[in-house]
Amino acid sequence: MATMLLLTFLISSLIMVTVGLAIDSMEILRLGIDGQLSVDPSDVETASLDFGLLTRGQPLAVLHPVSAQDISQVVKAVYGSNQVMTVSARGHGHSINGQAQTTNGVVIQMSRWKGGNKPPRPRVWAEERYVDVWGGELWIDVLKSTLEYGLAPKSWTDYLYLSVGGTLSNAGISGQAFNHGPQISNVYELDVVTGKGEVLTCSEDENTELFHAVLGGLGQFGIITRARISLEPAPKMVRWIRVLYSNFSAFTSDQEHLISLHAEPSNQKFDYVEGFVIVDEGLINNWRSSLLSPQNPVKISTLFPSGGVLYCLEIAKNFHESTAQTIDQEVEFLLKKLNFISTSVFTTDLLYVDFLDRVHKAELQLRSKGLWEVPHPWLNLFIPSSKIAEFDKGVFKGILGNKTSGPILIYPMNKNKYICPFYTNHSIHAYA
Repeated sequence: MATMLLLTFLISSLIMVTVGLAIDSMEILRLGIDGQLSVDPSDVETASLDFGLLTRGQPLAVLHPVSAQDISQVVKAVYGSNQVMTVSARGHGHSINGQAQTTNGVVIQMSRWKGGNKPPRPRVWAEERYVDVWGGELWIDVLKSTLEYGLAPKSWTDYLYLSVGGTLSNAGISGQAFNHGPQISNVYELDVVTGKGEVLTCSEDENTELFHAVLGGLGQFGIITRARISLEPAPKMVRWIRVLYSNFSAFTSDQEHLISLHAEPSNQKFDYVEGFVIVDEGLINNWRSSLLSPQNPVKISTLFPSGGVLYCLEIAKNFHESTAQTIDQEVEFLLKKLNFISTSVFTTDLLYVDFLDRVHKAELQLRSKGLWEVPHPWLNLFIPSSKIAEFDKGVFKGILGNKTSGPILIYPMNKNKYICPFYTNHSIHAYA
């Protein structure tokens, strides 16, 4: 009790003195927070930074919630005050330009909770094929929970140490998006804390406008505290393939051909289609190019055209023990229709979970070398297929030259998996 009163006094003093909110100790107690509202310097410092390391915003306090009600109480207190104070939700801190930061406000730390109480764990509904998860749950933990039932979400991001609420507030795009749509297209229901502190359930049938505003809404319409995510049977293995192109038109044409097969039976299409640009031979060994190893008999330098740019098509096909006998024929059939450099096929088989979590292994390597906690300028662009050739000429072969050391990812997308009738777009993700 003494500890609670001391914490209450500190929080009350912080809010009244620094922010000027008319909230006394008894009102703080009546908030009934089961989590922790922290002013610990280490918590404040962590919440002041993000993955981008390009900006800094120091909050007054950090809330470690264990329920939607914790968040609701704090948001209501701020909304009902007569002073300007901001609240920002933070997952695993992978925003690039301070989107999850706030100055002179409260950061709600949805992931990395502390103390004895914790938010609810993922609950899998195996027969219905969906899972209910806390908004701060990391996708890697969602995967581990659903795999216990032989199930997995349909659409992913390339990096799994991101929070559910964080990616659903953006889109959640990876190589499966051409087939299943982004992660926001695979959500049945949400619990959301609104800007007034209301806790509302929303879906296609209930509070529909809020549902569509929050999904991909960049956190501007509410804080996601629970998401009901669609599941499918999880494959056991993945055939992971990379092939190289020196001709950009052939590269994009093959990408567009492969995503046009999304309505075909599973044995007549790939499950993952992505790609990246290699503007210098030195990038062969970067974190996106682990299959292009020095042990491969093909000398990569001989493949570089005079313009110094290669394009890598990254594709994958899921399979089980029951289909292992046919995977070779299925892959060969699909590859025959592509126009890549014939000597540049790089293939490996790995467990499904290892394929999904492949970027984390590269992260650990970079951390061991002190190369992870550095600024990460990042740019995402959607480019219509009618303009992608001009973009290649002006940017990949023009502006960039060999002056970038970061990955340049190219995701082909079907618009009919998003909003509009069928067209093809390319999403460009560039890290300088």
